[in-house]
Amino acid sequence: MRVLMTGGGTGGHVNPAIAIANTIKRHHPEAHIEFVASTRPNDKANDLVVRAGYKLHRLDICASYSIIDPRNLKTLYYMMKSSKQAKRLILSFKPDVIIGTGGFACYPLLSAGAALGVPTLVHESNAKPGRAVRRLAHRIDCVMTNFDMADGALRGAKRIVCVGNPTLFEAKDGLVGIKNEGGFARRVLSFGGSGGAKRINEEMCKILPKLAQKYPDTQFYHAAGVRDYPWMKTSFDDSGLSDRENVTLVEYIYDMKERMAGADLIICRAGAMTISELALMGKAAIFVPFPDAAANHQYENAKRLYDGGACELVTEDTLSSDSLTLAIERLLEDEKTRRKYAENIKDFARCDANERIYAEIMSLIEH
Repeated sequence: MRVLMTGGGTGGHVNPAIAIANTIKRHHPEAHIEFVASTRPNDKANDLVVRAGYKLHRLDICASYSIIDPRNLKTLYYMMKSSKQAKRLILSFKPDVIIGTGGFACYPLLSAGAALGVPTLVHESNAKPGRAVRRLAHRIDCVMTNFDMADGALRGAKRIVCVGNPTLFEAKDGLVGIKNEGGFARRVLSFGGSGGAKRINEEMCKILPKLAQKYPDTQFYHAAGVRDYPWMKTSFDDSGLSDRENVTLVEYIYDMKERMAGADLIICRAGAMTISELALMGKAAIFVPFPDAAANHQYENAKRLYDGGACELVTEDTLSSDSLTLAIERLLEDEKTRRKYAENIKDFARCDANERIYAEIMSLIEH
């Protein structure tokens, strides 16, 4: 079984692809699976795919912009170049199936695969499908979605099936959280996605000195992201946070599943992968959606949960030291509400998503 996986840029596209690849490997240990991403240095596939043990190919891909943006001349050039590269790779690798997980990086390979008659599928994690998925929907064999509401934006698709979101673990795995270092009563985990989030980082720098002092029995564990870690580290040093036993600052969290499992409260963006993992674990969360996400999909993701009484929602235009402090203190001091959110978010979990996705892949290959 030969499989090409594609989807890059952010961890929100890369991790679902790795989850699908791992599921295939579990059923077919002999499967030959390789990944395709962009040549951009900051593409998280460069780090995460290699760490997961898969071979990575890189294509010269460039994101598209609004219709009148002059940068699209550059995009057009790279689209033609990446299309040729993709066709050469497909003819050389001879895949049985090509699977994408959204983002601009998946477009050339899936488009070329469909043109060459290779079985093709794409998974869309978000409530509002991204531009690449919308443009591919009518050309590829199957679009798998996480939210039912994604169907309306996928006109002309040959097949749409709601399967849930692939995750790097399954509920049956019985995931155990990180050992409670220091014997803290509660643990708060905060991060801003694979690349970090400047606005969240700025506010956490302002409020953590007060929170760490007010709640000495609570561990605060924050990931800054590669871009913001240097100045955050300086800020922590200057404010004395680096010397506090109940505060930890890291650049990136590689043991995220275990950190999530051990946390009592999580503050984060509202990417579909993060939401799916928190739903499987049953975790109370404060979501701060990334406002510049395509079609504002992170807000749509979080709003679905908020309307279901499953989380706190703080939009970036209302984000401030006061609003974030209020939300954190409320949940730290109100265990009943924290438990309610943790229980209600489970309603959004699809425990069999990985297996449903695998079944769709095999059905297409064997058709």
